[in-house]
Amino acid sequence: MMAELTGVYNFWKDGFSVTDEMKKNFDDNGYIVIRDLFDSKEMANLRKVFEDTDITAKHGLKVGDGTGKKTKIVLWTNPGSDVSGVMARCEKVVNTCEDLLGKGEVYHYHGKLLYKDAFTGGAHLWHQDYGYWYRNTCLFPDMLTVFAAIDRCAKSNGCLQILPGSHKCGRVDHEMTSGQMTANADRVEEIKKVCPLAYVEMEPGDALFFHCNVLHCSSANESPDRRWAYLIAYNTKANNPLVPHHHAQYTPIQKVPDSAVAECTNYNDFTDKRFIEGHESKTSQFDKSET
Repeated sequence: MMAELTGVYNFWKDGFSVTDEMKKNFDDNGYIVIRDLFDSKEMANLRKVFEDTDITAKHGLKVGDGTGKKTKIVLWTNPGSDVSGVMARCEKVVNTCEDLLGKGEVYHYHGKLLYKDAFTGGAHLWHQDYGYWYRNTCLFPDMLTVFAAIDRCAKSNGCLQILPGSHKCGRVDHEMTSGQMTANADRVEEIKKVCPLAYVEMEPGDALFFHCNVLHCSSANESPDRRWAYLIAYNTKANNPLVPHHHAQYTPIQKVPDSAVAECTNYNDFTDKRFIEGHESKTSQFDKSET
């Protein structure tokens, strides 16, 4: 059984804000999609950070998916002042997160580049982000992720799959599978019967905002088209983790106007970003990636 993707909205530049309908869709289904949240200039700026630097060569990690393929990732804690950091701190992203969660101030929990290259990109197995973050001692699921498409995300190249409404099931037990934290398979199959699967197909610049308890996965990329995405995780100030770990403790976000994303010319200075090394994580089993 398949579900239609609902809760899809278009971004508008003048006075964009979360509407009552958006908030209701987020509360009911656990997500909203905003088309064209980032325009072509902003996305071109972001691509320079990830494509024209050695960020993947120096900081790339990989984790297995149980089939022999590897998922590849670059992780960092502080947003930084490069284009990706400015994007994570811009008002149209941060204010939207605060309005959707409705829990007051949010802060940057971590950022990451997920890069599924053509034919070789591995799968991300069924999980909830809170399946990881609960183990990082965040007491409440007052957290969300923003998934910004760098490339076109389609069924053919391993777009995200979600179970709308599954956040209402609460946290599902997770266990380590092939280096990834995965939700209990039997429980996932039962949840699928009442929260039918939806494919999140997106164009570059589109963004998915989804609750940390929404069950999601993505298949391997068997296509000739790469699938890169920029993910930004936010936590609420009141939900500061009990124990310091590889992701961030509460640090106020220095918000910037939306115009700063297109205007930023810092593509390669990452001194204030703090990349995460594989051995630091207690919730994933990473190996050093290769270029």
